Amino acid sequence: MNIELLDAARKTVPTLAANAARTERELRPAPESAAAVREAGLFALRTSKDAAGHDVDLRTLVEVLAELGSGCPSTAWVVGLCASAKVAIRSMISGPALDRAMADPDAVACASTVMKGASGERVPGGLRFSGRWAMASGSELATWALVMVPLADATEPTMCPTLVPVADLSIDRTWKAAGLAGTSSHTLVAENVFVPENAVAFPGGSSSLPSPEALFTGGLAALAPMAGAVRGAQELVAAAIAGQRAPYLTSYARVADSPLGRYWFTEAMRRTDTAMGRLLHVADAVDALSPDEAMPVTERIKLRMELSTAARECREAMELLLDLHGASGFDEDNPLQRFWRDVAVGTRHPFFTPYTLAEDQGRIAFDVMPTVSFTL
Repeated sequence: MNIELLDAARKTVPTLAANAARTERELRPAPESAAAVREAGLFALRTSKDAAGHDVDLRTLVEVLAELGSGCPSTAWVVGLCASAKVAIRSMISGPALDRAMADPDAVACASTVMKGASGERVPGGLRFSGRWAMASGSELATWALVMVPLADATEPTMCPTLVPVADLSIDRTWKAAGLAGTSSHTLVAENVFVPENAVAFPGGSSSLPSPEALFTGGLAALAPMAGAVRGAQELVAAAIAGQRAPYLTSYARVADSPLGRYWFTEAMRRTDTAMGRLLHVADAVDALSPDEAMPVTERIKLRMELSTAARECREAMELLLDLHGASGFDEDNPLQRFWRDVAVGTRHPFFTPYTLAEDQGRIAFDVMPTVSFTL
C-alpha cells in the first residue's frame, strides 16, 4: 500500500467534489479536477517505474480510486481506466512506440474494443486504418489510444492492438448517459490513419493479448470508483439524518432518533464495507501471483463472482441510503442523485455481468466447457 499516494488522492477530493456537477454537465472531467489529479501524480498510477511512474499494486489502485470516487465518480473512472489502458499498452506494445507513449508518465491513455466499421491493411512500414471505436473513457483528456484493428486482407479474422496518438483521430461526443456522463467515454474516429509497425501488435510478433489475470486490473479500476461513490453518498446521508431531517409525520425530531433508521444506515454501511472488502480480496489475490503465473480457471471464476457480488452490494447500499434520505435526494442540485446514477451505470460494466458469470460458474463446476466468457 502506497500511503503517500492515498494521502495525495484524499487531498484532491474537495476539488473533485466541487467540480463534479460541471464534470457531468460538460461530459468530461473539469479542467480543475484533471489538473488536481495530474498534480497528485495519479495519472501515473500504472505507468512503469522505469518510465518514472508509480506502477502501484492493485490494493493501492483500489484504495486510491475509491477515495477519488467519493468526490467525483466520473473523474475517478477516468483515472482508473487510464491505469487499465496503460497496463494493456505495456503488455501489447513494445520498443520505440512504447517508449514514446510512456515518455510523459502523467499522460492520459484511453482504450476501446467497441468498434464499428473498422478495418486496416498492412502497408510498407506500418498499418493504415479507418473506423470508429466507442466508449473510450477519458478520450478528450488522452494523449494515446489503444484500439483493436481488424486486418481486412487477413485470411482469417485477425485483430491487431494498435497504439495511436489521439491527435491523429477525431472525437465524436456520443457518450451522453444517465450516469458517469463526465467520463468522456466518447467515440474515437480514424480516417485513413497511418501508424508505424512498431505501434502495432501484428500476428506472429512478440506481443500478446493480456492474460485473464491482467484483465482484473480493468475490472477493479471500474468498480473501485463505484465503492467510493457509495462512500460519498453515505457521508451526505449521515449528515442529513443526524441533523434536522425528521421522518415525515412521525414523532421523531430526526431520522437518527429512530432505531430502525439507524439500523437502515448501518445496513448500508455493512454492504459498502463488504463490497470494498471483496475488491481488496481480489486485488490481493492477483497481486500475490508471480510474474506470468496463471491462476486456475476455478479460482478466476470465484474472483469474478466476488466482483459481481460487490457491484450488486454497491447498488443495494445506495438504495438503502436513498430510502433514508427521502425524495429530496433526487433534486437536481443534490449530489446524492448523481452518486446514485453513477453507481447504477458503473456497476453494470460488462466485466460484472452476473448472469454470464453465474452460467460459467455452473459450467466449470460440472466441466461443461468451454465457458461462454471469452475473457475468463
